[in-house]
Amino acid sequence: QKDDSQRLLESFSTDEKEHTLAKSKAEPYTSKEEMVLEESEPPLNSNIAAFALKAKVIYPINQKFRPLADGSSNPSLHENPKQAVLPNQVVETSMSGSLGSLSQGDKEDCSSSTSIHSTTSDDRFQARAFLKVASFPEVLTCESFDVKLCLCSLTLKDLMLLDTELRKEKHVMFIQIFKIYLTDFHRKKKITDGLLKKILLNQENDFEELQKQLDSRLQNTEMSGAHNSEFQTLEDLERREREYSEHIIDNMEAFWKQTDKAQQDFLDQSKCSSAKATKMMMDLTEKMIAVESLLSESQDLQAMDIQERLFNWELMVKMIDSLKSSIPEECKGGLNIVSNILDHLTVKNNLSVRQKEELLTDLHKAFWEQLAHYSNECMQQSKDLILKRLECRAKKKEEFKRRREAEQESLLNKTFLTEDIHNFLKTYHELTEKHWQAQWDLEEEDDCESTEAVADLYKEMYSKASHALAELVTELFLQTLPVVTSLSVRECELLKEEWQENLVPQLEKLENHHQRRWKLFQEQLLQEKELWITEYALSAVMQKHLSEKQEKIIQGVVSRLGCLSDESVSYILQKHRLLLCSVLRRFTFRRVGMAALARMRLSRKKSSLQELREQHTLQKGSSLCQDEDQWQLQKAVESHIHEEEEKLEEETQETNLEFHQQLVTEIQEALQFLQQHMEQVIGQTLLQYARGEAEKKSSDDGQDFKERLVESAVESVYGTSNNINRLVQNYYQQLGKITEGYEGKKLQHLQSLQAERNERIRLKNKENELALKEKHTKGLLNASSTVHRRVVLQQNKILAQFELQQQIRLESLKQKLLGLHRLGTDLENQLREAEQDFMCELAVLTRVPLTVKKKPFKRSKPAGEKANSKRQTFQSPEPAEKDDSHETIREPHGITSGLCREMSQSSHEGETEPKKNSKMLEKKGSR
Repeated sequence: QKDDSQRLLESFSTDEKEHTLAKSKAEPYTSKEEMVLEESEPPLNSNIAAFALKAKVIYPINQKFRPLADGSSNPSLHENPKQAVLPNQVVETSMSGSLGSLSQGDKEDCSSSTSIHSTTSDDRFQARAFLKVASFPEVLTCESFDVKLCLCSLTLKDLMLLDTELRKEKHVMFIQIFKIYLTDFHRKKKITDGLLKKILLNQENDFEELQKQLDSRLQNTEMSGAHNSEFQTLEDLERREREYSEHIIDNMEAFWKQTDKAQQDFLDQSKCSSAKATKMMMDLTEKMIAVESLLSESQDLQAMDIQERLFNWELMVKMIDSLKSSIPEECKGGLNIVSNILDHLTVKNNLSVRQKEELLTDLHKAFWEQLAHYSNECMQQSKDLILKRLECRAKKKEEFKRRREAEQESLLNKTFLTEDIHNFLKTYHELTEKHWQAQWDLEEEDDCESTEAVADLYKEMYSKASHALAELVTELFLQTLPVVTSLSVRECELLKEEWQENLVPQLEKLENHHQRRWKLFQEQLLQEKELWITEYALSAVMQKHLSEKQEKIIQGVVSRLGCLSDESVSYILQKHRLLLCSVLRRFTFRRVGMAALARMRLSRKKSSLQELREQHTLQKGSSLCQDEDQWQLQKAVESHIHEEEEKLEEETQETNLEFHQQLVTEIQEALQFLQQHMEQVIGQTLLQYARGEAEKKSSDDGQDFKERLVESAVESVYGTSNNINRLVQNYYQQLGKITEGYEGKKLQHLQSLQAERNERIRLKNKENELALKEKHTKGLLNASSTVHRRVVLQQNKILAQFELQQQIRLESLKQKLLGLHRLGTDLENQLREAEQDFMCELAVLTRVPLTVKKKPFKRSKPAGEKANSKRQTFQSPEPAEKDDSHETIREPHGITSGLCREMSQSSHEGETEPKKNSKMLEKKGSR
C-alpha cells in the first residue's frame, strides 16, 4: 500500500472528453521516477484513499462531505459537477465541460472494456443526435465528438447547393436555346409572333411548376422525422439524402418529358416542313449535350473543391482542438510539479500529509474554478464573434446574389442568332462560375478569419490561465508555506524557482507531444485523401463502363430497326446520349454524398482508433528504456490496436458494400426511366417514318386514274357481262397464285433458317466443349482449383453460352428480316404487275381510248439501303387529237421497313383497290 496523494492531482485532470478512452488505455504507462516516488512514500491513510477512489471522489481527512449509507458520496467542493446526458442527447457545454475533470473511477470504468466500442453503442450511434449547423464557423463551438458529423453534413449541404445551381443553369440554358431557335423561325415567317410568345410562356410556366413541385417535396422530406430543428441524427440524414435523390430523378424525368412536349407542340403548330423541324430538334439536342458536358466538367471540379475544403476544415478544427487541449495539459503539468515539490517536503517531514492535501485541495479548487470562468468567458466571446461574422457574411452573399441576377438578366435580354449559341453557352456558364467562385472565396476567407479569431481567443485564455496559475503558485510558496511550515522565505523562494525551472522541460515535452500528434493527424488526413482519390478513380471507371454499355445497347437496338434514315438514327443516338449524360451526372453527386455518409458512420470508430494510435505512439516515444513488463504491455496494446484495425476494415467494407448496392439499385431505376423514355422517342420516330411512307404511297398509287378508268369502263358499250366476269375471275386466280407462291416461299425460307440456326448452335456448342476440354487438360479445372475459381469459370461458361445463343438468334432474325423483306418486295411487284395487266386488258376490252405503257419493275433494295428506283405513274389521258396518247406507270417504292411484319398483310392491301374496281365492273356486267 502507498499514499495516494499523487492521485489527488489526477482527480483534477482536465483532459478533454474525446481523449478519455485513450487516456484510460495509457493509464498503466507510468514513468519510473513517479513509481519510485510513490513506493518511497509512507503508507498513510490508504484505506481512506482506496474508499475515496471507489466513491469517485477524493477528499482530505477532514473533508466536509462524508460517504452516504449506500456507498455513494456527495461531490467535493473542488469537483465540477456534470449533468447526466442521455445517449441520444447533445448538450452544448462550455469549455469548462470539455476541460472538466475525470476521476480515477471514471478512467477505470473506461479502461475495463477491451474494445473501442460496444455493440449497443454501435446500434444507437445512427440514432444519436448532433447539432445541425449551417456554416463552418458554427462548428468551432460544437462538442469535439460531433465535429466530424457536422463537417460531413456541411459537405452534403454544399453538394445539394451545387446541384441546385447546376439544375437551374440547365433549365435557363434550355429555355434560352429554344427561344433562339423559335426566334429564328419567327424571323423566317414560319411561326407567328403570338405563337412564339405562347410557346415560350407555356414553357417557362411549366418549368416554374416543376420547380414548385420539387421544392414542396424537398420541404416535406426535410420536415419528416425532424423532431427538433436544432439537432439531427445520422439515420434522418441518410433517409433525407435517399429521398432527395429520388425527387431529383423524378424531376429530371419530368423535365425531359416537358422539353419533348414543348418541341412536339412547336412541330404541331408551326408551318415548317418535317425535314426542317427534325433538323431543329437534332440541333437542339446537340446543344443540350454541350450543356451537359459543361455542367459535368464544372461539377467534377467543384465536387473536388468541396472535398478539399472538408480536409481544410478538419485542419482548422484540429488546430482549435489542439489549443483547447494544450491549456489543461500544460496547467496539469504545472500542478504536477507543485505536487512533487510538496511530496518532497512531506518526505522530509517539513509538511504533514494532511497539510499537503489541504494545500493541494485549495490550490486545485482555486485554479479550476478560475479556469472554468475563463473557459465560459472564452466560449461566449467565440459565439458572439461568430454570430457577428455570419451576419456580415449573409449581407455580402445577398449583395453577390443581386449582382449575379442583374448580370444574368442583362445577358439573357440580349439577342442571339443560331450561330451564336455556342458563344452564349460559354459566356453564361463562365458568368455563373465566376459568381460561384466569388461566393466560394468569400466563404473560405471568412472561415479562415473566423478560425484565426477563435484561436486568438483561446490563446488569450491560455495566457490568462498561465498567469493565474503562476499567481496561485507564487501565493502558495511565498505566503502560505512560510506560515504552515518552518521554512524560511528564502527557502520558499528557492522552491518557487525550482518550480519554474522544472516547468520549462515539462512545457517542452508537451510541445513535442503536440507536434507529434499534429504530424500523425496530417498523415491520417493524407491517407484519407489518397483513399478518396482512389474511390473517385474507381467511380470514373464504373461510369465509363456503364456509358459504353448503354451506348452499345442503343446502337444494337437502332441497327435492328434498319428502316430509319441516317438523320433519324443520329437523332435517337443523340437523345440517348443526352439523357445518359444527365443520369450519370446526377449519380456522380449521389456517389460523393454516399461517401460522406459512409465516413459519418465510421467517424466514431476511426476517431477512437486514431486516438489510441496517438497515445501508443507518444508513450512509446517517451519511454526510451523499458523493462519486461512495459515491453509486454506495449505488445499487448499493439495487438489490441491491430485487432481493432481489422474490425474497422471489415466494417468499412460492409458499409461501402451497402452503399454501393444502394447506388446500383438507384442507377438501375434511373436506367429504367431512360429506357422507357427512349422507347417513346423511338416509337415517335417510327410513327413519323410510317406516316411519311403512307403519304408517299397514297400519292403514288394513281388513284385518280383508276377511278377514271372504272367510270369509262362502266359507260362503255363494248364490255359484256361474260367478258368482264371472265376478266375478273382470271385476275382473282392470278392473285391467288401470287399469294400462294408467296406463302410457300415464306414457309420454305423460315424452315431453312431454323435448320441453319440449329446447325450453327450445334457447331458452336461443339466448339465450346472442345475449348473446355482443352482448359481442363491445361489444369484450369483440376482438383486443386479453388471453389471460387470453379464458380467463376462456371459463370463464364453460362454467360458465354447465353451470349452465343443471343448472337445466333440475332443473326437469324436479321436473315429472316432480309428474306421476308425480299419476298415482300417480290410480292408487291407481282401484285402491281397483275393490277396493271388487269387495267390494260380492261381498257382493251371496253375499248377505252387509253393505252398503258409498261416499264420494267425494279426490286427495292434490302433494309437499311436507300432505294434509288423511280416510280412510274399513270398520267391522265392526252387530248383527243393526239393519237398516241398513253399512260405512264410509275413503279412503287419497295418496302424499306426493317420491321419484322407479315407480308401477307401487304398482299391484302394490294388487292383492295383492284377488287373494288372489279366489283363495280361486275355490276356493269350484270346490267
